[in-house]
Amino acid sequence: MPTTIEVNKQSVEALLGSGKSKPFVIPEYQRPYAWTDEQVETLFEDLWDFTATSGGTERESSYFLGSVVSYENEDGEQEIIDGQQRITSLFLLLRAIYTKLIATPASERTAEANNFIGKIEPTIWRTNKLTGMVDFKNILLTSRVVNNEGNEILRSILETGKADEDAKDNYSKNYRHFQELFDKHSTENPLMVYQFIYALLNQAILLPITADTQDTALTIFSTLNDRGLPLSDADIFKAKIYNQLAPDDKKVFIDRWKDLDEQSTDANESIQQLFYYNMFYYRARDKDTKTTTPGVRKYYAVNKFERLYKPELLDTLFVILNLWKVVNKGEELEDEAWSKNIKIRQTLDILTSYPNEHWKYPVVIYYVCYRNEENFETRFARFLNKLLMELMTKYLMIPTINAVKPDILKLNSAIVASDIPTFEFKTVDMTQLEPYIQNPNRNAVRMLLKTLAYEHQDDLLPAKWEIEHIFPQKWQTNYFPDEPDATIKEKIEHIGNKLPFEKKLNIVAGNGYFGKKKKEYTASEIVITKAMGTSDVMDWNLESITKRDIRVSDEVVKIMNRWNNEYLNISISEGKMGEPS
Repeated sequence: MPTTIEVNKQSVEALLGSGKSKPFVIPEYQRPYAWTDEQVETLFEDLWDFTATSGGTERESSYFLGSVVSYENEDGEQEIIDGQQRITSLFLLLRAIYTKLIATPASERTAEANNFIGKIEPTIWRTNKLTGMVDFKNILLTSRVVNNEGNEILRSILETGKADEDAKDNYSKNYRHFQELFDKHSTENPLMVYQFIYALLNQAILLPITADTQDTALTIFSTLNDRGLPLSDADIFKAKIYNQLAPDDKKVFIDRWKDLDEQSTDANESIQQLFYYNMFYYRARDKDTKTTTPGVRKYYAVNKFERLYKPELLDTLFVILNLWKVVNKGEELEDEAWSKNIKIRQTLDILTSYPNEHWKYPVVIYYVCYRNEENFETRFARFLNKLLMELMTKYLMIPTINAVKPDILKLNSAIVASDIPTFEFKTVDMTQLEPYIQNPNRNAVRMLLKTLAYEHQDDLLPAKWEIEHIFPQKWQTNYFPDEPDATIKEKIEHIGNKLPFEKKLNIVAGNGYFGKKKKEYTASEIVITKAMGTSDVMDWNLESITKRDIRVSDEVVKIMNRWNNEYLNISISEGKMGEPS
């Protein structure tokens, strides 16, 4: 069926009044109300200024408040996808005005006050069609944001018109602020008060965009949204899982979700990303090797989101998160010896310099499948080295982003089947690799330098290090009078002219020549860089780069051959661990 979208600009009075037949709902997956004092004041002052300059009963102007994206859910409610902060604020503002108007005894009210009381009531509450009586408990806006005590606070404010003076939540603070602003302007300019209310109800315009489905509404929102973080698929997933749980399980779920969210943020990940990693794990289990990667929400939405409701899902996300605690933050996991193994951590650190994320998926899958097996530490170390060897050699020769994607997807499925999976990558002739190492693609340099460094030390490189050019990138033109500049520029970028170097020391060393920089090299805690500083070499020239090119490329080839042989010998010497856990 074709997608249906309705767009029809409406006044605040008309749009909010439509809640009588289709009440507004802020769904579970939305984030809590977050408008600040500044945003509240901006809305109010802008509307007041508009009334003073362009609006009011004598003018035909309009003030655009923005769009509201929604769709009609199965219960006939307007489920707000975008615009919930604005809609909520308008309800609070109108309630603040209403509270002020009815504070005057009925016998003393002006005709204008009575008129606007009657206009505001159907924008906030349902009224009896026969008697016109207001049902203050039947509010046209309901917030169902998961685990948000503010839902009840909002309901109470809209019902009673009262907010706790000491409350720190945004609903209470903003409602009180609207009251303060209205009182202030009413006192300073009483003649314009009713013109302001008129402008708010009739001349403040919203653009409601009503979609036929949630998916369509979310797509529209993603296209329009430029005001901060878009609604994530994880927000949708949270609501889906929450809604199908038994009442007694909901609090436990919310507590675990909050814990997962906080731990993910601390580990420089996100729940959204964890779902993405998990998707590749599930795809591997299903032997799905298609190179087209589905969108996360589309993937989990299959068969009415059945993948979201797997009982082990949240546990698996926590397991995946543990891996990234080690990779991203260097944490050591209790009862997981591999996380303390410096060689494993070094290999993972090299992999983080791979130019795309393809390396992450097989690592996640291997860890999830076999982390509890007895020989995991040894097997994991060799698997990671083999993976790095394959990825680095392929990237050196074919430095394109997706060159290994089909091979990675095959590997993912092979991992689920065996703890010593077959790597169906194109074989590289190591004897042909040296020129690619000596003059590498710039995106491979950090991988190569880490590989070299870790062959000579048992700790990680410092968090802040830079690529040091031993012969400087800027040189005096008379330094090599017989060499064309193009030749020198090309040679300077060879691996033989590069070292990993602490940022603070690199700043001190500056763009000097080798003789002046040796002192700073000596101060380095990076073994290969320190060795350069303590060497007998007194000068560094193009011939020096050539000689080191050969030494470095020989060493890298030797390392990668060793990694490959160690992996190939696992099955012969140790056998398989068994089925995945």
